[in-house]
Amino acid sequence: MSKRSKQTNLVHGGTKRSQWNEVSEAIFLTQGFVYDTAEDAEARFIKTGEDEYIYARYGNPTVAMFEERMALLEGAEDGFACASGMAAVNGALMSLLKAGDHIVSARALFGSCLYIAEEILTRYGVDVTFVDGADLAQWQAAVRPDTKAVFFESMSNPTLELVDIAGVAEIAHQVGAKVIVDNVFSTPIYSKAFEQGADVVVYSTTKHVDGQGRCLGGVILGTKEHIRGVVEPYMKHTGGSMSPFNAWVQLKGMETLSLRVKAQTASAGALAAALEGHDKLTRVIFPGAASHPQHDLAMRQLGAGGTMLAFEIAGGKEAAFRFLNALEVAIISNNLGDAKTIATHPATTTHQRLTPEQRAQLGIGDGLIRFSVGIEDSDDLIDDVLQALAAV
Repeated sequence: MSKRSKQTNLVHGGTKRSQWNEVSEAIFLTQGFVYDTAEDAEARFIKTGEDEYIYARYGNPTVAMFEERMALLEGAEDGFACASGMAAVNGALMSLLKAGDHIVSARALFGSCLYIAEEILTRYGVDVTFVDGADLAQWQAAVRPDTKAVFFESMSNPTLELVDIAGVAEIAHQVGAKVIVDNVFSTPIYSKAFEQGADVVVYSTTKHVDGQGRCLGGVILGTKEHIRGVVEPYMKHTGGSMSPFNAWVQLKGMETLSLRVKAQTASAGALAAALEGHDKLTRVIFPGAASHPQHDLAMRQLGAGGTMLAFEIAGGKEAAFRFLNALEVAIISNNLGDAKTIATHPATTTHQRLTPEQRAQLGIGDGLIRFSVGIEDSDDLIDDVLQALAAV
């Protein structure tokens, strides 16, 4: 399976059929499992074999199919499916770190990721240094001989700033630090994170993998040794596992993942081109556009611009709200990666807990709109955005 294309693995990867040979993956909606004898129960708790399960918090056949398919897609040896993207971020960091450890993190993080790095890790004695993720010199200066890990979003939320995975990995590996990458905006379709030096890759599968606004999910991907030796003990004992139903829903979502993401990316590029130079906008941010300051890195690291763009509306919050309220096709929400186009005002929603000074430092102005492009007709989306801008 690992030698097959991503598209083929998205349809068939990890599938295991029951004795009835069902076409669609079976959903094993059970929290526990039965043993033939007391001796069998004892033996399984000592060592769980392949296709042997104890409790849904530890593992489940449907969840295992999802984990294997995600690992095949990303090029990882193994994965652990989590209840949400934030459970995956928390699990990836907390399972590895202890009091006294040092990590270096990019400053540009999603609000909840920043809360974990800034509040939770430091509360338990982890020393955290923040840097400008796009500046390799800052990474080099911040990494120490005792640094345990580095953490960053490969494409930041919401300003679409890229971090050079290969460049940071080279710096981190010089001191033996693990490279943990939150890869949501990059998507597993365009990702080559492990080839570029990542040790652990995290996804909120709530986003593009489900892609239809149905349920939460996350996954931590890495070597089998790391996933089963470091991540699994922490996750199964703290309860952050994915439910079998959500795993089944997201297995279904994966079958169309590549088709959706490529269509979304094409529409995002068309929309960005239509908005470039618009008199109501002070900037348009799309990594696939030549005007993006990291366009070359985006093409080298991903080969595509992705499904997201952002733009700053002149006039601040009032103008941004007029724009949002005038949209007719795109919807206002705080999710992303959906089949439906979603517009978000980060300053008052996803990043509202940051101080005005922190938002300004990250480039999140009051007029900034994060735009997650869906699979609607691109001409309809362009018309919708243009008429909404006319209302500003």
